[in-house]
Amino acid sequence: MSDYKSDFLNVLASRGFIHQVSEPAVLDDLARTQRITAYIGFDCTAPSLHVGSLLQIMMLYWLQQTGHRPIALMGGGTTRVGDPSGKDESRKILSDEDIDANLARIKAVFSRFLTFGDDGAIMSNNAEWLNALKYIDFLRDVGRHFSVNRMLSFDSVKLRLDRQQELSFLEFNYMILQAYDFVELSRRHGCVLQMGGSDQWGNIVNGIDLGRRMLNTQLFALTSPLITTSSGAKMGKTAAGAVWLDADMVSPYDYWQYWRNTEDADVARFLKLFTILPLEEVERLAALEAQELNEAKKILATEATALLHGRQEADKAAETARRTFEEGEVAETLPSIEVPRAELAAGLGVLKAFVLAGLVTSTSEARRQIQAGGLRVNDAAVSDERMVLTLADLPAAGVIKLSRGRKRHVLLKPAP
Repeated sequence: MSDYKSDFLNVLASRGFIHQVSEPAVLDDLARTQRITAYIGFDCTAPSLHVGSLLQIMMLYWLQQTGHRPIALMGGGTTRVGDPSGKDESRKILSDEDIDANLARIKAVFSRFLTFGDDGAIMSNNAEWLNALKYIDFLRDVGRHFSVNRMLSFDSVKLRLDRQQELSFLEFNYMILQAYDFVELSRRHGCVLQMGGSDQWGNIVNGIDLGRRMLNTQLFALTSPLITTSSGAKMGKTAAGAVWLDADMVSPYDYWQYWRNTEDADVARFLKLFTILPLEEVERLAALEAQELNEAKKILATEATALLHGRQEADKAAETARRTFEEGEVAETLPSIEVPRAELAAGLGVLKAFVLAGLVTSTSEARRQIQAGGLRVNDAAVSDERMVLTLADLPAAGVIKLSRGRKRHVLLKPAP
């Protein structure tokens, strides 16, 4: 790891991470002359974060690599409320047990990107201070610094109200709690910078203002752009659902395939954001054209997968893809599901089989894919939605290969 003179803001800017910065010259000078502490918050609404959170994780990664101290703040407290930013409806209220279980699984992801320890990155949980707040004291000491008029002007509130969609009082408090997180981390760890997505700008600025009022200290904000694909699709969403960072929810092979399927126009940008390849190498790969660009996509897939799942899993996924697509083999390392042998002997409907495999989300979607010629069994196109899979469909390899398109495959194995 290099020292703090490695120019944190320049690294982020050159790789495309910066959308807005408050007082950039002052923050840049501070980051060049001393070690700063910065944080990003992550709520625990699911057992895993998905690719949509990866940009923020990479910002923490580069913060540490340039000599500074990152805090990954787990929202054990704020998850009980729900952030209305960018949401059209209220979040489902999770039990404390669900939140704790989600938090435990999410923590494991960060150890792939950050180095923790006595002088390393910090994993914190805002439940430590939020769950113990006394309501009247909090209103008096913190709430008095917030103007309802100003709160109503923020997009996270205004858009919901303009659409005449309900915004609960619980959610309305979220921005106050997030601002208080910034103050609390400044008190506990000397944190001076909060980072987040561009939709968090208003919430972060609230924290800067609260820090000035309560602590008489200067805090800073840095947001990243909203990342969509060149076709306008939201990052981390596919036809099969979210691209989770937990290997038990999305296998390393499927994760590799997600990046391999990157649109041509996004390759250079994603290499900068989601790998740690030197920018000179990124420029070389981005200059490739036509079929050669596929090699850049494979490198993107392997490097992104190595960061999350380790080099061994990334190389295994790349080799599985090569054997499957270039040599036409049914690779043993492809994702697989098991179906009781008795169920297969009795006949398993092809629509249900593809749903079980996770290649479609419903039987109606399977029907549409069949009509479009998008589903195959053992490399043969499925033309009849009433098709039934039986033990007779097991080839010599002992598995049935289910495919959606050319690049997504799942092996169906008979279980005892």
